[in-house]
Amino acid sequence: MALFRKKSSGLCAKAGMCLTIVALSALLLAAGGSAAPNIAPRRDYAEIVSLLRPFIEQQMSAKHLPALSIAIVDDQQIVWSEGFGFADPKQKIPATAETTYRIGSVSKLFTDIGIMQLVERGQVNLDAPVSTYLPDFHPRNPFGKPITLRELMSHQSGLLREPPVGNYFDPTEPSLAQTVNSLNQTELVYPPQSHVKYSNAAIGVVGYVLEKQSSEPFATYLKHAVLDPLGLAHSSFQPTPPITKALAKAEMWSYDGKTFEAPTFQLGMSPAGSMYSTVTDLGRFVSVLLAHRKTPDGQILKPATLDEMWKPQLPNSGGRVFGLGFVLSNLDQHRMVGHGGAIYGFATSLDLLPDDKLGVVAVTTKDCANAVTDRIAEEALRLVLARREGKPLALPPPTTPVSAELARKIEGHYEKGADALDLKYLNGKLTMLRASGGYQAELRQLNNDLIVDNVLSYGMKITPLENAITMGTETLQRVPVPKPVPPPKEWKGLIGEYGWDHDTLYIFEKDGHLTALIEWIEYDPLSEVSKDVFKLPSHGLYDGEKAIFTRDGDGEATQVRVSGVTFKRRPIGGVAGGVFRISPARNISELRKEALAVNPPAENGDFRKPDLVELTSLDASIKLDIRYASSNNFLSTPIYSEARAFLQRPAAEALVRANRRLKALGYGLLIHDAYRPWYVSKIFWDATPDDKKIFVANPSEGSRHNRGCAIDLSLYDLATGQPVEMVGVYDEMSERSYPGYPGGTSLQRWYRELLRQAMEQEGFEVYEFEWWHFDYKDWRKYPILNLTFDQVLPAPQTSASPVDILPAPKYIFVNREPDFIGDELAGIRAGKPLPWPVGSRWSAP
Repeated sequence: MALFRKKSSGLCAKAGMCLTIVALSALLLAAGGSAAPNIAPRRDYAEIVSLLRPFIEQQMSAKHLPALSIAIVDDQQIVWSEGFGFADPKQKIPATAETTYRIGSVSKLFTDIGIMQLVERGQVNLDAPVSTYLPDFHPRNPFGKPITLRELMSHQSGLLREPPVGNYFDPTEPSLAQTVNSLNQTELVYPPQSHVKYSNAAIGVVGYVLEKQSSEPFATYLKHAVLDPLGLAHSSFQPTPPITKALAKAEMWSYDGKTFEAPTFQLGMSPAGSMYSTVTDLGRFVSVLLAHRKTPDGQILKPATLDEMWKPQLPNSGGRVFGLGFVLSNLDQHRMVGHGGAIYGFATSLDLLPDDKLGVVAVTTKDCANAVTDRIAEEALRLVLARREGKPLALPPPTTPVSAELARKIEGHYEKGADALDLKYLNGKLTMLRASGGYQAELRQLNNDLIVDNVLSYGMKITPLENAITMGTETLQRVPVPKPVPPPKEWKGLIGEYGWDHDTLYIFEKDGHLTALIEWIEYDPLSEVSKDVFKLPSHGLYDGEKAIFTRDGDGEATQVRVSGVTFKRRPIGGVAGGVFRISPARNISELRKEALAVNPPAENGDFRKPDLVELTSLDASIKLDIRYASSNNFLSTPIYSEARAFLQRPAAEALVRANRRLKALGYGLLIHDAYRPWYVSKIFWDATPDDKKIFVANPSEGSRHNRGCAIDLSLYDLATGQPVEMVGVYDEMSERSYPGYPGGTSLQRWYRELLRQAMEQEGFEVYEFEWWHFDYKDWRKYPILNLTFDQVLPAPQTSASPVDILPAPKYIFVNREPDFIGDELAGIRAGKPLPWPVGSRWSAP
């Protein structure tokens, strides 16, 4: 429900067939009612299902979907329903057609059917002012024209997207009355009947009218008047114990790589998105919608009423086309009605081709993955239509990841007039983001083209050219990105994170605009209206609404109000004086003793001979700021006895080349850490709380630092000698450390990208959770080491000018046995130098 996206490229030509919603008893047999968790494909659907199963599995694998369930309805029969993946991945509980899901905005269809029952009884009039039924409902309306139920149900009321209380973000679970009453604090964004603006708040009001006019709680009325007569035994607007027990575990995600379990709190605006159901129940609902005959048990709605719900309402002002609740569109010239839904971790598509008596329901457990459920549902419908028309059955070929070579070749900024976009390659994905905002899309390979294909969108093709790309009829040229200028000083106090852990609002500067990233997925450039007041774009989720900041006495924003929703600033914890610190889980001295008393994990393999080189001996312009040799680190105590940095020779040579690239641009490399003895990694792991362990290496596997092939570093300005300002600080254990973190300023992210690209050009790859951490490409070819710096090289090397052929170190590793850290390690633990070159392991050159 946070995201509702259905294609609306066309409108149904006519509403020719009158369809009847019939009651339960005549439909259970026709709908294939069964106690089995899945419904096997009807014989004539066997070939279609044999194609769909691998297609669904491929989509789930490519998009990392935990679970997905689907049901296909032909006329009034569920001809196939099945689950894929795991409803509970941790417990390995398989998904089935009877798995319970939250269906988000598909809930709106049931709310609208409930209100249409009252219309048929003459209890409400769609075209009467809502205040007729809710006398205390009076949001500020400067336009004069009153709001009607018809406008609410067709999303032309002008109301905000979200109410101030009981909105999509609000975990306090207020009542429906409190939710609707909070709208009196708001003002209409557009005049009623002038503009299609999707509003969850509007359907909350519809549900409250239903509650007041029926004189019973909304969920109670829907159960006995709609859900029970439809035979939806596993559906509810209330999280009853059987519902919650069967509810699938769903996954949230962010562009920068964060994933977490979806929250399950109840929305105050429950009529807009709080229904629970299964694909089998929804398949029964679809079968009822497709029925066009009366039964002895009567009707839920008259045929003419449903027909009215499937007609476009009011003069349309462009954009999506709505009936009364239903979205109206077409699929390959076949009239289509339905709705999509997205609510924390769940995505649903419900599509009907009423003239063809076909329908599909698909639900998955990945947040906002509607592009996947849409595509699966539509391809299923296309297969059925092809079979009916005697055409070959085929599905589109799968896309593949863009190669690193091609991605790095075309990465950059592209423009044509006011149209601009960025292509970025990070963590193995090539992504696209337009300057106008919207969703960040992944590009994948399809034959000679690139095609947008991720959980949010599918289909746009892009053809790479020499320093240009084509999209449809447009050609955009690649242009260099100049160093950004700092944003206006008055914006500094606005930039930051706001809201909740389950749904964070990011405010940052991008391309000279203050920008919001809202509901995890939508980038919205903001237009300044006045001091601390900005307008959101008309093409986004929050069409035409305002973001209003409140500052404290020091000029820092304490909150921002969007769509009536107040987002409180989220403090940055642990950072003081440019250093991130934690409270260690245990005493560091004790952890050091324990770490020195155990061996690193044994390894087998044909490893290269280690050849650790001290970095400062290769290039004097490489500066050191070895944090673990001081107390300026996340543990607040020195871990190393010396401020030195080593890498394996090939990695060190590559680092020197990267530094040379940066020198030409006026920057140098600032080293925070490089080779790290294994025992230090164990200290870090044991000292770090469990919820932050993604930022430290598991000693049971060894760190790439332990192999001498990882480096932690930043940039400094050659002219001033000062470090540049990145989005987050070194070793910060927060999302701000992710290389794809969207926040901060354009200049901060420009520095981050400059560092990344310089390092990648020389064979390093950034770690997905730390912008400062880079692994050399050959790290797997070196063993885990546990030598102190002094044991690697007892005396400092003399400085040397950078040269192409680097000098050999004083000592080199010439032979490694699997039990290398054997007897000699006792000396290391005791702090004694090894008697090199005695023994077979080390020798002087």
